[in-house]
Amino acid sequence: MKIESFTRPNMLLAFRWAAVTTFVALMSTSTIAATPRDLPEFASLVEHQAAVVVNISATQSARTARAHAPYMQDDPGDDDNNVPGWLRRFVPKMHPQDPQGSQDPDDNDGDDGDGAVGSGFIISSDGYVLTNTHVVEGADEVLVRLNDKREFAARIIGMDKRSDIALLKLDATGLPKAVFGDPAKLRVGDWVLAIGSPFGFDSSVTAGIVSAKGRALPDETLVPFIQTDVAINPGNSGGPLFNLKGEVVGINSQIYSRSGGFMGISFAIPIDVAMDVQAQLRQQGRVSRGRIGVMIQDITKEMADSFGLPQPVGALVSGIEPNSPAEKAGVKVGDVIVRFDGKAVTNSIDLPRVVSATHPGVNASMQLWRHGTSKTLSVAVAEFPEEAKLAVNLPAPEPQGGNRLGLVTQDLSRDQKRDMKLELGASIREASGPAARAALRPGDVVTAVIAHGQTTDVRSADHFNRVANGLAGGSALTLLVRRGESQSFVGMKVPATK
Repeated sequence: MKIESFTRPNMLLAFRWAAVTTFVALMSTSTIAATPRDLPEFASLVEHQAAVVVNISATQSARTARAHAPYMQDDPGDDDNNVPGWLRRFVPKMHPQDPQGSQDPDDNDGDDGDGAVGSGFIISSDGYVLTNTHVVEGADEVLVRLNDKREFAARIIGMDKRSDIALLKLDATGLPKAVFGDPAKLRVGDWVLAIGSPFGFDSSVTAGIVSAKGRALPDETLVPFIQTDVAINPGNSGGPLFNLKGEVVGINSQIYSRSGGFMGISFAIPIDVAMDVQAQLRQQGRVSRGRIGVMIQDITKEMADSFGLPQPVGALVSGIEPNSPAEKAGVKVGDVIVRFDGKAVTNSIDLPRVVSATHPGVNASMQLWRHGTSKTLSVAVAEFPEEAKLAVNLPAPEPQGGNRLGLVTQDLSRDQKRDMKLELGASIREASGPAARAALRPGDVVTAVIAHGQTTDVRSADHFNRVANGLAGGSALTLLVRRGESQSFVGMKVPATK
């Protein structure tokens, strides 16, 4: 009994010590795996690359400042901006104006100056510098200060608002220049580093990771932005984004912010996009982009099913400009463009980027999906013009009829036919259920129904109701809808019959 009672506690003690030893060993292994030696070493990168980063001071007279206000000052309450309120292109003021409008006693001409601070970087030893357009736009004088404190008056070679890229020239030689990397090789989760002048503090360094690639922003669909969590603040605009090799992979341009300060989401223009823009600015003073003249949208799973498309990929053509390259090539509303000039179009956002990067005048091949089969067309790419905004003025229809999709519709009035240049269709009066969830609204006009790979033109409100109510519960369908001067496809499912 004594031996047995002695042995059991010792066995338990031995097991406990074994467990503790194993835990300590695991903790030691974990600690070793997370030692600083395995973390990025930023100091050497900064020592070698900080010299290519510059501070930019853009000054303008009060008259010029009023005529050419920057995209976004450091006031989050400013309503007169060209970008959404949550998207900030920061250009901090150098000398904020007195809120009471008082005048500097040393300013005898009564024309108070205004200025902004930004960043940039040297791309050639003979003095070419890249920055953001919103940093220097409207400036009467641009002063560039190098890392070694030398200052140069810069000449603006060209600016491109669409990409927010500006090219400057310094009267200097033998300057350090940036080395460029390939943004396509960046992976989500890779470390990246920014050097700039937030709030005017020169050569400030922040680091983070790549959060996403190929982001489209509400005010810009042609630039596939690199999203990071690198801390970017007013004054970082135009500065470089480095990979761990010390190569510039992007230009810091905008941040997401509801407070006016950094909130963990920033966006950089890929360096290959920027270098293409600067090359055109240097050679011809402007940027030429391709266009084919189509209105497009994403294709949902329901739409793909109704079109007979195996997967919901590509850009769905919802409209075609008259006499455009697309119309001349034979593109039709309802076509799904899946490849352009040999490049895959996975989402609708891919198409404008690929087309705009195609040189005007090129005959490009275009693969599309039409009526359940693949088709290839050749399209002559034209030059991208200035965009025009179309006004939308929708008449209010009267109630008539209803269907399983949650739509109450009416026949087109004489005024609707004239204003919208339509002869047939069903005008929506009320939308509920599936229709409301699909964002249909009063005043929209349904012109066609696509189901099981077949397209049926809507002749009247009654015809539309019969077609919709004749579909089996759970069926996927797509509606072609006119809203003002534009049209788009809307996918949904017929509610299951109870």
